[in-house]
Order: sequence, then C-alpha cells, then structure tokens
Amino acid sequence: MSNTLKSGQRVLHVDSKNYYGGNWASFSFSGLLSWIKENQQKTDTDECEDWKKLILENEEVIPISKKDKTIQHVEDFCFGDQDSAEDVEEAGALPKMPVFGAPGVEGVAQEPEKECPPVESALLEAENQEPDKAAGTEPASATEGRDADITSENESSPSTASGEPALELGKTEVAPSEISAQEPKKITYSQIVREGRRFNIDLVSKLLYARGLLIDLLIKSNVSRYAEFKNATRILAFREGKVEQVPCSRADVFNSRQLTMVEKRMLMKFLTFCLEYEQHPDEYQGNYENSTFAQFLRTQKLTPSLQHFILHSIAMVSETDSSTLEGLQATKKFLQCLGRYGNTPFLFPLYGQGEIPQCFCRMCAVFGGIYCLRHSVRCLVVDKESGRCKAIVDHFGQRISANYFIVEDSYLSESVCTKVCYRQISRAVLITDQSVLNTDSEQQVSVLTVPPVDPGKPAVCVIELCSSTMTCMKDTYLVHLTCPSTKTAREDLEPVVQKLFNLNPEKEAENEEQEKPRVLWAVYFNMRDSSGVEKSSYDGLPSNVYVCSGPDSALGNDCAVKQAETIFQEMFPTEEFCPPPPNPEDIIYDEDEIVPEESGFSNSPETKPESATEESSSGDSAAVKKEDNEG
Repeated sequence: MSNTLKSGQRVLHVDSKNYYGGNWASFSFSGLLSWIKENQQKTDTDECEDWKKLILENEEVIPISKKDKTIQHVEDFCFGDQDSAEDVEEAGALPKMPVFGAPGVEGVAQEPEKECPPVESALLEAENQEPDKAAGTEPASATEGRDADITSENESSPSTASGEPALELGKTEVAPSEISAQEPKKITYSQIVREGRRFNIDLVSKLLYARGLLIDLLIKSNVSRYAEFKNATRILAFREGKVEQVPCSRADVFNSRQLTMVEKRMLMKFLTFCLEYEQHPDEYQGNYENSTFAQFLRTQKLTPSLQHFILHSIAMVSETDSSTLEGLQATKKFLQCLGRYGNTPFLFPLYGQGEIPQCFCRMCAVFGGIYCLRHSVRCLVVDKESGRCKAIVDHFGQRISANYFIVEDSYLSESVCTKVCYRQISRAVLITDQSVLNTDSEQQVSVLTVPPVDPGKPAVCVIELCSSTMTCMKDTYLVHLTCPSTKTAREDLEPVVQKLFNLNPEKEAENEEQEKPRVLWAVYFNMRDSSGVEKSSYDGLPSNVYVCSGPDSALGNDCAVKQAETIFQEMFPTEEFCPPPPNPEDIIYDEDEIVPEESGFSNSPETKPESATEESSSGDSAAVKKEDNEG
C-alpha cells in the first residue's frame, strides 16, 4: 500500500475488524481470549440491505462474505493454577467505557463501542498501541523516524559486505530475567491475566531470513525504521527423545562437543558443497535427480546424526516429499543467511510478527493513506457492459468508486469460491514456565523442527520466544507450533506437545516429566491456507479485482512478498515496486502550490469512478486513486 502511494496513487484501506493485519495480527492475552471467543461462537449478524438501492440497472453485484471462515476448531486449555481470575484486571488496561472514534486497543476486550466514522487514520493505531508496549517494558519499540534496530544476543554490530545495505544493529536492554533462576517460578493464571499486556501473541508464526525477500524489502522501502528485531539465538533438533542444539556456523561446528572431529570435517565438507552445488551438477544430477533429499544424504558419507541435523534443522524439508534439488536449495539459503546479523539465519520482530503489517500501515499513512477499521463492505459493484468492477458499497451505504480493487481471500463469498480447494494450517500457542532446553541464559529465541513419527506426515516447526522479545511476561516462554494440517490442530500437534512438555503439573509424575517445561495455557486452531490459489479458480471476478491470500505454512515470508509484487506489477507494469522514499530534507515545499487536497474517492453513484486500488498484504480491502498531475 505504501508502494502505490509512493508511485503516485491514493490508497483507501477498509477492514471489517477492529485490529490491523487480519490473520497476520498479534494480540495481548486478553485480546486473544476475545478473539478465541469470537471464533468459537461464529454468530450470524442480521444486516440491513438498504444499500441495494444504490445499485443501478446497468450494474450487478458480487456480495462480500459476512463472516470470517478462515479459523476453525479453536480449543483453549488452562493447565496452570486456576485460582479465581474473574476479578483480576489487566495491568494498565483502559477503563471499560465506550471509546469514540478510535479502534480497539489491539484486541483488548472493551464494552461495545459506537460505530466509527467512515474514515479514520492508521496513525490512531500507533497512539493506541505504543503505550501498551511502553508500560512496564524496556524502551525497545521503534517509533517513526527512528532507524530500525537488530537486537543481537551479543549486541555487536553485524559485519556486512562492502556497500551492502543492512539494518542497523541496536542495543536493547534485556529483561531482568537474563539472570538464570534455579527453579521455575510458579506462575498462576491470574498472574497471566494481570500481566496480559506484556504478551504479544501472533496468529501466524514466522521468522525473517536474514537475506530473505522481506528483509530486503524492509531495507529498500525504509519501512524498517518502524521495527526492531532480535536474532534467533539457536537452532535445535529433536532426536531420540531429546532436544539438542545444532551447530550451524563454522565456529559452532568446531566448538561443538556433540560431534567428533571426523563428524566436524564431514559436516563442513558437505555444507561447503551445498554452497557451491550449482558448480558441481554431476554430484547431484543423474542417479539422484529423482531421489529425495533424505536418500541423497545417505550416499554422502554422513553419520545418522549429521543426516538428521541437515535434513530437519538446516534444510528443514520433508523426509519423503522433498527432492534432492529442493533440499540443496534450502540448505544453501540457510547457509547464505548465516552471519549477516548473527550466528543463525533468522530474525524475529520485537512485539511479534504482527508488527510487520503495522509497519507498512504506518509508512502508508505517512504518505497519505487512509485506513478505516471496523468498516465492512457489503458488495463489489460491477458494470454489466464492461465487466469491470467500478465501486464498493460499505455498511454505511456509501458507494466508493475506484479503478482497481484488492480483496483478501476471506472476504470472498462461497459463491465465488466454489471451485477453490483450500489447504489448512494447524497452529498451537503455549505459555510455558521454562525453555525446552535450559542453558545459562534464559533469553533464548529457539527454532526446533520435530520430525514426524509416521512417514508421510508433516514435521512440526516449533518457535520458542523469551520475554526479551516483548511477546510474553517475565519467567514465561511463548511457544508456537505450526504444521500443514492433516486433521484438527489439536490432533496434529498435541502428540508433539506431550513429547516436549508436561501437561499434568499437579499430578505426581516421573522424573522425566518433572524435568519438562510445564504448559500453563494453550490454544489450538486451524487456519486456512489460501496461498497458491490461481485467480482463475474464483468464479466471476472482474479483471480489475485482485485476490491476495492469507498466511501460508512456510517459515519465511517470501510467498507474501512475491504476491504483493506480482499484484502491483499487474496493475502498474511501468512502476517500480516499493521504491525508496525521499529523504525529508530533500522535499521542497512551495507555499503557493499547497492547496487543500480532495479525498480522491467518490461516494456518489452518479460520479464516474476514478483510478483507485484496493491493496492489502494483511487480509483487508483497500482502494487506490491516481493523483492529478496538476501543480
């Protein structure tokens, strides 16, 4: 959206929800409880249909879905001490009273509010959310005009190639829990509720590859100024019932006590080959071209433990479905990302993945983008003669004309999606009392892949976040589990949870169970994966309506970045995607040329639609209008 504005367009973004990001959003604990309740009830709403009077004889409508059906099988459980939390109030929460003209604070439960006016700025979000983050936390949130920071475990500047753009490495004070405790503190449910605003719980769990498309886009577009990051500090493996750390970098390999000297040489030799595999096609083509990567590894004089590390923790590919070439490509990508910002290839945004769409929202607002939360759309209006979409009608009965529209898949009605075959993602989020692998430092961001027990089943990706990521309260960890769905989320993921964690803290357990981290609270849910759906699969969509998907099941964000660029280039083939913004010092203002600016959008049925586009990478509707070249 910020890209279309910088290319001379005007953007209007309308969202039926009261928070940014759709299924990419992050919530406080109370906000997540409200989200769970909303998705468990799924009540239908009776709506007035007076808007149909706005449709002319030469027009037809494509209805918009009235409710979100992308989330299913939501189940939440409390395993901690459930002392009475009914009267416990969230620390720092706003008084429960109607709030006029402002979106709800990132999912925090409030009394019913009056309808917001048709237009509200995205900057209201910053006013509402920043105090949440600041209350009782270290000053790590990025604000407008501040360079993006990367928080590293050793807080040292990254070494980058000469001339290569890089995010600046900032120093962020770590939480007091940096000092390792002998025994996990007993956390009660009421404490979690009271400290609920210290949680930023993502609906989708992802990491940023240090040399991935999203990092490059954040740097190029200067959106990185609104965010701050922390290194993933370690890569873990689950083998023979135990969690162990995987050596990734050259230093890790040679300092490892897990590997023999022979294994260290084997591993370094193979990883060096993976970095240069295109130069040695005879090594992997021919006999191995149709083999899986796991079969290829067995021929490379690697011990079983090395094969396990490479397959599940470095390449992170399927043991049964991934070809040799796919495995080599994934391994090379992992290795190329090492060392740019730390000893692992991954970065995590402080305050959660939900910060990323909000960063783009802020940049869009800086360039004049208009955001309307809690603002639903009734239909798309299509001209019968041309077959093009010419306007939308919102729940206020306003008709907004535009030339281009981008709609998130979940907004399309069942009649449009009859031919679409969706995949599903199984998700679980846990709050635990200690790490899956305790070390001297509690402040670890860990990535763990748990291989499937049964062949053909997907591996489970586990991301464990500490309190210094600003996603959970002190003395707790936030654990995300993700895999492509085969059944309900609980059926897919609970066996992995039982392997890694203690679900029965009150019962007498064996020593092995007592050593496992205790699960204090958990939620399971299935999320729709609409990535990879071709536009031709949707029935009756006009050529100027573009569909963007929700999150996919991959660990990185490449799919979303590629989709955003593809949609933009289809609309504006001669424009650059996400060009760098001008420096404020370089902008020259001429007072004689500053005139009041019109909104650029028509809400009258008689007005001819001007150039406008709906663009959203985070699951909402938007519109863009070409600015006049006057002045």
